[in-house]
Amino acid sequence: MKAELGGVTLADASEDDMVRIEGNWYFAPHSVAFDHLTESPTPYTCSWKGECQYYHLSAGGADVSDGAWAYPNLIAGAAERVGRDFSGWVAFGPKVSVS
Repeated sequence: MKAELGGVTLADASEDDMVRIEGNWYFAPHSVAFDHLTESPTPYTCSWKGECQYYHLSAGGADVSDGAWAYPNLIAGAAERVGRDFSGWVAFGPKVSVS
């Protein structure tokens, strides 16, 4: 699967190397082109995943504020709930094509 914005690939991985959580595909960090992501100061904490790190996206002439997110430090039990340690894995919002 690929995550694309403005014709630029932001992430590329097989489904075996991804996890789907609450309708969103999360890409392992090694499959993400972090040169198109900039950390955002937007705060959010999920009750079962932990503190979220949002990212602004810039690729192919398109800019999306808070267009991606990750949970770098999972709350105890989150990985067990999903069946995989997804700390630091990146999901993309609706303005990014994931297919």
